[in-house]
Amino acid sequence: MLRQFRLQQRTELTETTKVLQWLEVTLKPLIPEKVYWQCQVALIEAFTNIVRHAHYNLPSHTPIEIQINLYIHYLEMCVWDWGEPFDLIKYLQSLGPIQSQSLEKEEGRGLYLIHELMDEVEHTRLSQGRNCLVMRKLIEREINPKNH
Repeated sequence: MLRQFRLQQRTELTETTKVLQWLEVTLKPLIPEKVYWQCQVALIEAFTNIVRHAHYNLPSHTPIEIQINLYIHYLEMCVWDWGEPFDLIKYLQSLGPIQSQSLEKEEGRGLYLIHELMDEVEHTRLSQGRNCLVMRKLIEREINPKNH
């Protein structure tokens, strides 16, 4: 692992600004721009889904924890929440091909985007009563033709 970054935010949509600022300062300088934008969209979709769905009946002080692990060839974003258990694979399968044709539909769009933008996505229930969404993205380093 090259670097690790952590952030904890409250369960409020207004916190997305802080998440975006943190991501820009910590991650943007370290990875290719295209990968950064894909990770930014995926992370904000994950964060807003937790606020709107997983934590909808929990107090605003309930923490959402984010950790980014940067490796040589990929990065991993882990997001922990305190919501009910959730079967991501079953949910994505239930969206079917219609979702891929209709991104203007708000329901399910965030998880669909995360699935499409990331190379690997996992959602697991932890023994402490929390969930962890793990999103992995390969980092394709730009090759300078002058070096070859």
